[in-house]
Amino acid sequence: MITLVASLKGGSGKSTVAFNLGVWLALTDVSCQLVDIDPQATLTDVIEVRQEEGFAPPLHALDKAVLTREHFQGIDEVVIDAGTADMDSLRLALVLCDRVVVPVQPSQADIWSAQRFIHLVAAAARDTPPEVLGFINRGDTHHAVRETDEAAAALVALPGIRLIKPRLSQRTVFRRSFSEGLAVFELEPKGKAAREFLGLAALLYADLVS
Repeated sequence: MITLVASLKGGSGKSTVAFNLGVWLALTDVSCQLVDIDPQATLTDVIEVRQEEGFAPPLHALDKAVLTREHFQGIDEVVIDAGTADMDSLRLALVLCDRVVVPVQPSQADIWSAQRFIHLVAAAARDTPPEVLGFINRGDTHHAVRETDEAAAALVALPGIRLIKPRLSQRTVFRRSFSEGLAVFELEPKGKAAREFLGLAALLYADLVS
């Protein structure tokens, strides 16, 4: 399966999600490949940190040159990290992917951005559009703050995207683990952030954990 982690909103946490998924998949018994088509190359940068530190399992990211269906034949799971600085590569990835995972922060601006992105996905030149899955990223941790629930409700109301229930909260450990080249469940395996991420991975890759 080819999973594209993408949105039109910068700073939504796409590379962090793609990296954590890559580490998690590398621990399974399936073949996986990470692809970084964002000119900012944040995913590539964090993988280089991981390589320098010698963390296992090792990861490797390829660039946009591999965006062909032939290249991905025989690979069980592909995760593509995409930004908006290279729209041609993003559109090509939309043609190739089986599904799009969209991290959405709890703000009205992010909801508007998600709506525009859904239109972009629908405009991709293919007979069967990819499945579009949205989830709340960097959600509020205080129970009295309602923006996260309101954003989730707004996503439910948007046609063309399916809200998935797992949420990632605004937690410092996501940034800290990323800067160290570690997945959040490697740095703090018993922490709340690890539980949140593992819940997301279990939903996205239910066939690997069932």
